[in-house]
Amino acid sequence: MAVRRVRLLLAAISIWVLASWYYSWHPPAGSGVLNPTRGSGNRPMSASAGSKVVKWEKRPPQYPVEKPAALPTNKPSKRIPRVQAPRPKESTSDKELRLRRLAAIKDSFAHSWNGYKKYAWGHDEIKPLSGLYKDPFAGWAATIVDSLDSLWLLDMKEDFEFAVKASETIDFTTTETRDINIFETTIRYLGGFLAAYELSEKQYPSLLKKATEVADLVMSCFDTPNHMPITRFPWKDYVRGKSQVAPGHALLAEVGSLSLELTKLSQLTGDMQYYDAVQRIADGLEKDQKSTSLPGLWPIMVDPSRTPLKSSGDSFTLGGMADSTFEYLGKQYLLLGGALDQPRKMYEDFIDVAKKYLLRRALNPDNLKLLFFGDARVVSMPGGGEEIVHTPIAQHLTCFAGGMVGMAAKIFDRPSDMDVAEQLTEGCVWSYNQTDSGIGPELFRFIPCDLDVTKDDCQWSDTRWTEAIRKFWGRNTKGGTLSDKQIKDNIIGQRNLPIGMVNVDDRRYLLRPEAIESVFMMWRMTGDSKYMEKAWAMFEAVDKWTRSKYASAALDDVTEKKPVQVDSMESFWLAETLKYFYLIFGDWDLVNLDEWVLNTEAHPLRRADA
Repeated sequence: MAVRRVRLLLAAISIWVLASWYYSWHPPAGSGVLNPTRGSGNRPMSASAGSKVVKWEKRPPQYPVEKPAALPTNKPSKRIPRVQAPRPKESTSDKELRLRRLAAIKDSFAHSWNGYKKYAWGHDEIKPLSGLYKDPFAGWAATIVDSLDSLWLLDMKEDFEFAVKASETIDFTTTETRDINIFETTIRYLGGFLAAYELSEKQYPSLLKKATEVADLVMSCFDTPNHMPITRFPWKDYVRGKSQVAPGHALLAEVGSLSLELTKLSQLTGDMQYYDAVQRIADGLEKDQKSTSLPGLWPIMVDPSRTPLKSSGDSFTLGGMADSTFEYLGKQYLLLGGALDQPRKMYEDFIDVAKKYLLRRALNPDNLKLLFFGDARVVSMPGGGEEIVHTPIAQHLTCFAGGMVGMAAKIFDRPSDMDVAEQLTEGCVWSYNQTDSGIGPELFRFIPCDLDVTKDDCQWSDTRWTEAIRKFWGRNTKGGTLSDKQIKDNIIGQRNLPIGMVNVDDRRYLLRPEAIESVFMMWRMTGDSKYMEKAWAMFEAVDKWTRSKYASAALDDVTEKKPVQVDSMESFWLAETLKYFYLIFGDWDLVNLDEWVLNTEAHPLRRADA
């Protein structure tokens, strides 16, 4: 009997150990708890090895705002024009096809979500090839929060409730991250909570509570003499009571892309401190807009330490490091229901300058009407004066611009810009169609044509393509001019250069959403079914090459016929990319653009005039 009891005891212990191990790595469905065993976001993170845990807490401001700006209450002189087209007609067979495609997109989402849930729960991201994880966004379970509204929209309600319960346990008062990225924290965490709260018709009060926790942490970075933000926030210095000063150099996007989320929180809570913070930034940008080295546009770098905020530098782009500041102008106008005219004025003051100095037609073998926003730099000339130098480089990040320009064409009564929006979107779709994988690269150079058709007919010829490659690549290894054969064999052939491109500067695909974002916007603004077909071709290519054992993976080189996968899946894959695909094939009124405005992480926020 004693031996039997020992065996039973050992068996019980073994079962307990196995169960403990399993549930530490695989939380049971419905538990909704972030398990800290693998270093997940809810575990109090130590300041350094062996030291006492440092916890953030709100302290009395060193530089209090005497009278916060209030949300505008003016009624616009006329109703904002409709953004979304009337529901297009759909035959029975068309609906059946659409729903089959919708199911395929949902399956792709579920595959990645379930992989994250099983192998990286509580961490920021899953590593989709190894089944491991990483925590680039402070370890606060970015994929959970970023995916909340997607789970709701995809009708994955059980997973949504599971994720909501888990999010309630995230401790935003501590992290091993030294400097918190305020921009990423705002668009992913704050935006994620706010969208889920509003989409679920405010049924889950904890979502607003968590949004407020995140926002109060973010507000700590505004406690500076001029109330400008410290965009890479050394939160432990704040905890220790050190005086703070806004940095002398900051990325434009990180300063100018906080407005939607903090404004929405003021709308929901009635607490004006959040809106005041971003309106102060908007006022600074407005004052500086006409005094930059390219008046109307802000450069990539700004100086938030100045009062008012000042631009810093001579490099201009609508792409990375600047993009969402421009994107948010029209969207802030919509979020406020047109009650504030400032965002409209700032948009119209920049867009015509951007079209003049950044926008170019692109030479292509099918003579399609394609547009791309490139980059520009203001260069001081040796003999005095300045020259504006255009660089014809297309970024995947800039592909949002088609949707931005189209939306503004509608709401600001700029009908001719709808053609610009369509051609910008077509340009990004073209970049997908040109590669062997069917997916557009991160960066490539195109052959620019003048916007004025009387100056440049932009008709394709192989000679013109070859000459553009020769001009870009310069001399051969012996110092001589590249021959046509060298270009064909060594550059086009060996480098697998897609026809029409001069160089592919970055061949990766990082699961980015911007191209499909503009396809979604054009579909909803026009109701033209051609955008559904473009979207489906894009989805088929993306799903084919990115799906991995555990989730979906970034790609190393999209110009290859069989791209190699990379062990990375950012949270925006579930928050943005698959959401846009799903919304294209979902019900026409799911996230209706006359009721909602999407932040730069594709989190829908309800418009004030909805």
